[in-house]
Amino acid sequence: MTVTTLDTDNTASVRPAASDMRPDNKSRDFLMIELKASQLRESDLIQDRDKLLERQKLLTEEFEHRLVNGLQVVASLLTLQSRNAASPETAAQLNDAAIRVAAISRVHRRLHLLDHEEKVDFRVYVQELCADLSALLLHDTLKRKITVSGTDGYLPVATAIPLGFIVSELVTNSTKYTEGDIDVRVGDDAGVHLLTVTDDGFGLPDGFDPAHSKGLGMNIIRSLVKQIEGTLQFSPGPGGKGTSVAVEFAPETRAAA
Repeated sequence: MTVTTLDTDNTASVRPAASDMRPDNKSRDFLMIELKASQLRESDLIQDRDKLLERQKLLTEEFEHRLVNGLQVVASLLTLQSRNAASPETAAQLNDAAIRVAAISRVHRRLHLLDHEEKVDFRVYVQELCADLSALLLHDTLKRKITVSGTDGYLPVATAIPLGFIVSELVTNSTKYTEGDIDVRVGDDAGVHLLTVTDDGFGLPDGFDPAHSKGLGMNIIRSLVKQIEGTLQFSPGPGGKGTSVAVEFAPETRAAA
């Protein structure tokens, strides 16, 4: 249908009627079919994505499981080898290596629980980690314990991960040189986060310089502290007995990749 009108200059013009501009039933049905097909394709893509994500999750869990088991096997082999070592020095070194690998396994298992998390309550995290380390390192005695104190506070997981390895190294080292308790404290001091590990052992040897120490454990600690842009300080423990190691770092520090 068309409509004829006269313009102001009396000339006739023809334009389609409103009913002619509406889509017919065939066009409307075609659009609906295309819309439904598009929705089905989108639904299939979403399902494929979900399947891929689930598969990736399962593969990650399997990898983590195999890694932890592998670390435990290595620790067991090192322990067996230390018992057959030709000299006490070699036995001690192999035993230290076994303990370090076993501790890494515990830390790694604990870190796996932080997957897909952005922040973690650091005091709770350290408390649970030290419970694992206590079961590993102090299993032969009930007279010693690892205590964790301080205030609750959330840290980025990227910062908590290297700090977990720092705690593991410091606590492991303290168990070698002290027969008493080990105190781990976390908290804030003038806007700076502070992690402190203190023991009542023999203290630092004369002339000890952590910046030039060639020990593996100290090299690991220095590297991790640098990674979180922190500072490392050594001092005598309370009353001048034992050793206190403090790690200071900014609350919003993000570990370097």
